[in-house]
Amino acid sequence: MIRIILADNQAIFRAGAARVLALEEDVRIVAQCDDPGRLNLAIEAHHGAVVLVSSTLHLDIPAFIVQARALESRLVLVIENTETIPDELCSSLEGVVCRNISGPDLVDCIRRVARGQRWVQRTNVTTMQIADTVGTRVRDRLTPKEMQIVALIVQGCKNKEIALQLGTKEQVVKNYLRSIYDKSGVSDRLELALFTIHHRALAEAAGRAGKLLQMKSA
Repeated sequence: MIRIILADNQAIFRAGAARVLALEEDVRIVAQCDDPGRLNLAIEAHHGAVVLVSSTLHLDIPAFIVQARALESRLVLVIENTETIPDELCSSLEGVVCRNISGPDLVDCIRRVARGQRWVQRTNVTTMQIADTVGTRVRDRLTPKEMQIVALIVQGCKNKEIALQLGTKEQVVKNYLRSIYDKSGVSDRLELALFTIHHRALAEAAGRAGKLLQMKSA
């Protein structure tokens, strides 16, 4: 049984990764962490686990590698789609994946790393340009109100919470969501959140919309 520790401060990505990995009979998620403190407790409690950890936790990665190795754990680093890491650091990790990794590739990575192999996701300029083009196209199709809802979905808000923040009714939010799903080509809020995270242009626009909402409510 492959034991997994998921460590990421983006709840939506954690939820998406957990949903993918939970479908595999030989994989068990033993801990989910959203900050370095919880991660340290988890790796101490689960020696030998595969640790899927995001660069957005801002760990001292070289020091964490030493700590993980001492506990016989293997480390897979999740980086942002446009992020790069030094070759020296990359070579010291068991795995490196981007947020835009597909479900099957994530499972393949976990299994290979658990067997003692290395797995590094290679991105290329063409792929990133296509991703940005898709994100830009969807961003331009969404209205300002729809973009606010996308921002709140990425934050993990439920329909009732979104309605309260926007001063409207839940049914109105549901109507907006149907429009957003149609424009982005997704089928539910989890897919929408993951789609947003994976496309930089859309993620940046959602981030700006979220900040404006916070300023208005302050």
